[in-house]
Parts: sequence; C-alpha cells; structure tokens
Amino acid sequence: MSRAATIARKTSETDIRLSLAIDGTGRSEIASGIPFFDHMLTLFARHGLFDLTLAVDGDLAVDFHHTVEDTGIALGQAFTQALGTKAGIRRYGRAYVPMDETLVRVVVDLSGRPYLEYRAPGGVEPINGFSFQLVEEFLRGFTVHAAANVHVEILYGRDAHHMAEAVFKALARALDEAVQIDPRVQGVPSTKGVL
Repeated sequence: MSRAATIARKTSETDIRLSLAIDGTGRSEIASGIPFFDHMLTLFARHGLFDLTLAVDGDLAVDFHHTVEDTGIALGQAFTQALGTKAGIRRYGRAYVPMDETLVRVVVDLSGRPYLEYRAPGGVEPINGFSFQLVEEFLRGFTVHAAANVHVEILYGRDAHHMAEAVFKALARALDEAVQIDPRVQGVPSTKGVL
C-alpha cells in the first residue's frame, strides 16, 4: 500500500505544489522562496523519514505569512490524503528533541479532531527576517488540515533558531511514530470505528 499524496493549492496569494510519501527515506526538494523555512522543512522530512517535494510561488513581497501558513495547510492536506482511513496506524506519537540549550516536546494524536496547543516564549527575535510567530502559523495550518490534535511546548530555550529547529524535528519524529503501522491494530484505532 502506497501512502502518498500530491497536493496542488492555488490562491491569489500562493501557488503550491507538494508531494509527500509517508513511508520514505527522508529525501526532500524544498523551494518555498524562504531559505530558513526551506531549512526547517528539509529537517522535517529528514527526521520524519518522509519524502517531501515542495515548490511555492508566494507573495513574498508582502511578507512570509501566506507562504508559511498555506504550506502548513497543504502539508496537512497531504497527510490526510496519504493516510486515508488511518487503518492500522498507531495514531499517537510523541517526541522530546534537544537542540543545545533548547528542549521541545511535541505530542500528536491523529484523531480527526483538529486542535493546536502551542506554548512558546513571547518576544523571540526573528531569524534572518523570518518572524518566530510564523512557526505557530505553520503549525495551525497543518493541524487543522491534518485533522490532528497537536501539543507543542518549548520547555526551555534562548536561541530562536534552536527553538524553531527543535519544534520541526520533534513534530517530524512524533508524526513518524503516529503514522507507523502496528500489526496488532485491527482496523481503525478508535472505539468509534472512524478517525
């Protein structure tokens, strides 16, 4: 069974073409037009062992917001499409990821109920023009369109790059655990019979 998806999403603000293979090796080709965001998505693919191809033509002259948020939306849609009924998956995943002085915890439930709980320090400096607030915007777009319950907490940290990187790595590792097929799971892992 191939767990893969291709998403084309075009609005007046962004034109996104995205391909995802959940059971990949961590290969990626990322071109969002935002170098730091490309770096984060490359890490995400590598540490989740997802194969990810992304090309975005966004209104970067306005700011980075639409490109980042809409990429989160498209990636969430890709996970939803690739997982189908979610039969046999573990459903839950969690990861703690350190990055020097930073420690991040991410816990996910591929429940079909979108909810983001995001806890991060305020007033974090931008990273090469990339507002740290955009990390939350990406997560919100992803969470809603992946129909996932996602809890992200930066337990401590000082360096903005380290905090963002640990978030993307931890999200990848938590998702990798949640999407794994567990041979003990018969059908959908829910007493309701649907996720």
